[in-house]
Amino acid sequence: MGSSALVLGGGGPVGGAWMTGVLAGLSDAGVDPARADVVIGTSAGAIFGSRLLAGEPARELYARQLAGADKVDLRVGLGQTVRFLWAALGSRDPRRSVQRLGRAALNARTGPESDVFDALRPLLHGVADWPGHALRITAVDALSGQLTAFDADSDVTLLEAVAASCAVPVIWPPVTMAGRRWIDGGSRATANLHLARGHHHVLAVAPIPTAVGPHPGAVRQAAALAAVGARVTLVTPDRAARRAMGRDMTSDARRPAAARAGHAQATALAATVHEIWRAER
Repeated sequence: MGSSALVLGGGGPVGGAWMTGVLAGLSDAGVDPARADVVIGTSAGAIFGSRLLAGEPARELYARQLAGADKVDLRVGLGQTVRFLWAALGSRDPRRSVQRLGRAALNARTGPESDVFDALRPLLHGVADWPGHALRITAVDALSGQLTAFDADSDVTLLEAVAASCAVPVIWPPVTMAGRRWIDGGSRATANLHLARGHHHVLAVAPIPTAVGPHPGAVRQAAALAAVGARVTLVTPDRAARRAMGRDMTSDARRPAAARAGHAQATALAATVHEIWRAER
């Protein structure tokens, strides 16, 4: 495997805005996250990872958040929140927990799958094809709870993979792809750092470091990678960023402040990122 991996986790509209700030802050400080040998994207991370590898500068991703562009109308009611939590917290076994989420998603009264595609298509900002650079996008089988990482060789379109990765259980319907139905790639782990195993240097940006339910968080997964010899830089929202983001990760009004907080945090962090992210290829 290659020497470096960029892992971009999920986090809804607000977490995604913070992520663009982090990516732009690192880039402005001379760190190029796109230098990674592979990018692993989950949910919001699948969207912005795709755009980053398609050539859209991190600074542009960030600027669009500040301007209120890339808006997604993700309305979450109290009933949906209760159903999600009931499913995720109903078992202490990680596999059963995610299977409960899958069943809840399959049984939920949501709109048609076309709603997911209609919402995600503009968020990809014109990116239609898999990039030439290695990109892996995660999704979870709604029936089995199995996590799969799709790539250019998976015989699915980029839009299908991103839509499946973003199909939040009970909020959006599971996405049909490759003969199965899929839910949000963050249903088991919000960032899926374990998929970077085998890479020497891992830069992980996790807007939501802890999953709902009995699933491993980003800190635990980063420690597991470090235990097998990886040099891991894990970026999660600091206190100022959490305050800017608030508790509602779907709040459109919070996106600019979250993006600015991510940029400020990354600017302070950049000096600690390993030199490989600055080196010439």
